[in-house]
Amino acid sequence: MIVSCLIIWRSAAGFEIASDYLGRKLSHGVKGATINAIASSMPEFLSSFFFLFYLKDVNGFSGGLGITAGSSIFNLLVIPVAVTLVILIRDPAKTIALTRKVLRRDGIVLIVTILILVVIIDRQSLKPIHGLILVMAYMVYMVYMFISMRNMKNGIQEKPVPEHYPSQQPVWVKIMTLKLECLIVGKKELNARNSWILLVFSTLVMSLGTWLLVLGTEWLSEGLHIPILFIAVILSAAASSVPDTVISVKDAKKGNYDDAISNALGSNIFDISFALGLPLLIYTLMYGPIEMEPVVVELSTELWMFLLITTILGAILFNLGRKLTLWKTSLFILIYLLFVLYVVGHAFQMPLAEVVSDTLKGFVDWLKNLF
Repeated sequence: MIVSCLIIWRSAAGFEIASDYLGRKLSHGVKGATINAIASSMPEFLSSFFFLFYLKDVNGFSGGLGITAGSSIFNLLVIPVAVTLVILIRDPAKTIALTRKVLRRDGIVLIVTILILVVIIDRQSLKPIHGLILVMAYMVYMVYMFISMRNMKNGIQEKPVPEHYPSQQPVWVKIMTLKLECLIVGKKELNARNSWILLVFSTLVMSLGTWLLVLGTEWLSEGLHIPILFIAVILSAAASSVPDTVISVKDAKKGNYDDAISNALGSNIFDISFALGLPLLIYTLMYGPIEMEPVVVELSTELWMFLLITTILGAILFNLGRKLTLWKTSLFILIYLLFVLYVVGHAFQMPLAEVVSDTLKGFVDWLKNLF
């Protein structure tokens, strides 16, 4: 899993460079929620595929559920902390201001997407229609994003600075360290052609990293005698969220705070709808419905309900003052620690987990009665 994390991190660097160039004409906020979000969420997308098609059972889908749920919670709670710390350490007087329109847009879409998923997974049998609903939800979001971009006045109009990635290291060192941008672009100027080549090779290398991640998750689950869902939701999710964190921090360093946060929110929308929906759609079309065990349904619903509550709380905090501050990020860290304690406690049947679990079940029952 450590090796897979390093491979994902290095391949994501090349993927981010290529996607950043190809999406250079998108406006701020839209770029972070679409191109950057897709680029940084490829590990979750590939992991969901490998979990389903490698394990080929309900454990595979629960692994996909775990990694997307855990990654979404990590993105929502940990990435704002990383962005705030990096900026304030460099300049303590810096103000990290966010655009309320961007926060409301992505926050509302994310809440609606989670609600759709909670309704879908709270059932015994998952069919192609459920995957199609999730994929179509993301398609609608993408269409809306590109239509709204036309009405924005803050599009990126400046001419991009030519980028090169020369390196004096031997070719074998570049290969061993996975410096794909140096191998493919090197001294040449970055353009559309080599950007697409870099994108394809980065995806292939990332596929190897995510396959190792899925394999490591399965082995660890068997070795510790813990359901794969619990391993995926903490360790695998954190490993797959490395690109999201790196891209958001880079955007924040450039002063693109909207892109830094919209990347985290957009990544969650992509993870929940497309990264989980498309593998589910293809798998159920090929092999038939996935019959979920009651225990898996219950745990999965609790996890996504936790994410829903956290997202609503996060949306409120983001809109309070429209600035990222230390007290907000401290609260985010506390919530994430509570989440980790809940998952660990549930895995080892600790009393604390039962309290949180009962609370989440109460919210689930309330939602069922509401709808």
